[in-house]
Amino acid sequence: MSLPGCSDNGTARIRLAYSKPRFCRLSAWPRWRPNWRLCRPKSLRCINNWKSKQSASPSWKRLSQPRERAAHRQAAPFRVEPQKRSVAPKRPGRKRGHPGACRQKPDEVDEHLEVQLCSCPHCGGSQFRDPHTIEQLIEDIPPVRPHVTRLTTYQAICAKCGQSVRSEHPLQMSLALGAAGVHLGPRALALAADLNKAKGLSMRKTCAVLGDCFGLQLTPGGLSQALDRLAAKVKPQYDALLTELRQAPVVHSDETSWWVAGPGWWLWVFTALRFTFYVVAQSRGRDLLGDILGKHFGGVLVSDCLAIYDDATALQQKCYAHHHKAIRKAKDLHPQQGEGFLCEVAALLHAAVALQDQKAELSLQTVRDLRQALEHKAVQLLEAPRSEPNEEAVRNRLNKQRDHLFTFLDYDGVDATNNLAERQLRPAVIARKISCGNKTPKGARTWQILASLAATCVQRANSFIDTLARAAPLQAR
Repeated sequence: MSLPGCSDNGTARIRLAYSKPRFCRLSAWPRWRPNWRLCRPKSLRCINNWKSKQSASPSWKRLSQPRERAAHRQAAPFRVEPQKRSVAPKRPGRKRGHPGACRQKPDEVDEHLEVQLCSCPHCGGSQFRDPHTIEQLIEDIPPVRPHVTRLTTYQAICAKCGQSVRSEHPLQMSLALGAAGVHLGPRALALAADLNKAKGLSMRKTCAVLGDCFGLQLTPGGLSQALDRLAAKVKPQYDALLTELRQAPVVHSDETSWWVAGPGWWLWVFTALRFTFYVVAQSRGRDLLGDILGKHFGGVLVSDCLAIYDDATALQQKCYAHHHKAIRKAKDLHPQQGEGFLCEVAALLHAAVALQDQKAELSLQTVRDLRQALEHKAVQLLEAPRSEPNEEAVRNRLNKQRDHLFTFLDYDGVDATNNLAERQLRPAVIARKISCGNKTPKGARTWQILASLAATCVQRANSFIDTLARAAPLQAR
């Protein structure tokens, strides 16, 4: 063992005798501590020199404790940082003047109950005056038990052609028999897929809900295989989303790390107002981006400033939220807190967003003039290099994407930010935290198909359960 503060001669390297291991309360690993009393006498000078330097330097605990706290999982990992918290936070709840919300009266009443006044609970009297009715509606869920159907079909040999034939029914889910002859019906399987892929429950909790609430006994492994078969049946609808994506006028894209029996996988999301398309792949490169968008994609691609998106398509819009985040970080490191160049750049981006908000109220010529003024201002700010390093970093970032700064002003339906892709990626990130991704590539394919259809059904105000229930049987409707 080499001690700090010792010279590099032969006597500097000493052997320390170690005492018995002491176990830390937070870990089962032994903590070996040197026994200074057993060291050789000639090395005590080096030890004392090292001890004096340690006492003069900041305490190791004082330096390590913040790192240890940051490394451990916090109770609220996504909380706002203390320096960003508002001194006077807004009052929780809706603002004043917001329209109220309440439970709507049901259209149908299944049972009517009436309770008469019999006697006064205070004095026992039976005479009352000024009677009036009080009406309430109570919605409840009755006890649910599975509806079991014994399906009998027939198989025989055709006397004319000699082929084996069998009868079929629309409720039939599979041709399996024997131990696998008890099947989940279309709506039960669709509900399980909704709980797992749309509502974010794990496989085990999905099985627990089906068992506790509906009396359906199912194992996580059996549910996983059933969802694989269901995903194969709705694969044509997933492929139709890809065709729609390649023809869309605007597509938002983003990606995050994923887990498929190990690291090295990525989850991509491509979304617009009417669809969401997820892809799990082992690539974060431009080749996969080109395969998804196709060779003839003519829409506007909205993304962050990741290098793989550069020149991937002709028309692009880079996310303003990421630009503003880079400017804020530069302001924090700036000697004058961003006064001058950084504030002017932020004002330029805010002015562009304000112009988009007011386009409907301005004439076409006025919009063109203001758009041209923004271009001139951008050239003025971003053309010349900056001497201050933080300003130069922001200038390089925006100058590199200067052709993609104001695309949203030229095309309707294009947003200045990539918030849509961020929002569609968030449920997947939450699912990753719950289930740690997927265990097999087959499970990843099932996840991307069903999750894409679930998100798309929400965007189109369609029922995900009904969509799957129609496709689940052998004779899909």
